[in-house]
Amino acid sequence: MLTRIILWIVILAGGIAVSLYMDYNVIHIHVNFTWHIILFIMGFLLLRIILYTSAYTGKLLKKLGKKGEVPKFETNRLIKEDIYSCMRHPMHLGLLFLPESIGLMMGSPSFILTIGPSIILIMIIMIKLFEEKEAERKFGEEYREYKKEVPMFSLSPKCLKYFLSKKKG
Repeated sequence: MLTRIILWIVILAGGIAVSLYMDYNVIHIHVNFTWHIILFIMGFLLLRIILYTSAYTGKLLKKLGKKGEVPKFETNRLIKEDIYSCMRHPMHLGLLFLPESIGLMMGSPSFILTIGPSIILIMIIMIKLFEEKEAERKFGEEYREYKKEVPMFSLSPKCLKYFLSKKKG
């Protein structure tokens, strides 16, 4: 898990460096102050939503994903309730928007339009290649059946309702 976190940080930091270089030295784009403030506020609000969804799904994993003694950040029970009844990776869905929130807060057109979407694509590939395979190894046939019934991600009204209307606690 630590390796993945370090990889995400390296990818994001590299994307920030490349986008700043592109904005100022290659395409010479400078966002005016008013637009920068508007973009920053939009990015900050998006970041708040991301943190909220991560906290919400993290609490669910802690509460429902463990039977008995299990190390921190580990689960031994496949969760199919609550938000997990309509998407397999709700925490990752929120985190997919992290690059765009960073790009908005930076006010970087090249990050928003090229780097951010590229990082999102890399994240989806990594979820598909690593997270999905890991869950299949851990939960076997139960997870394969769950995959047939529930999509990786969903922005359906039913799924959004879990984040917006359920009492947390």
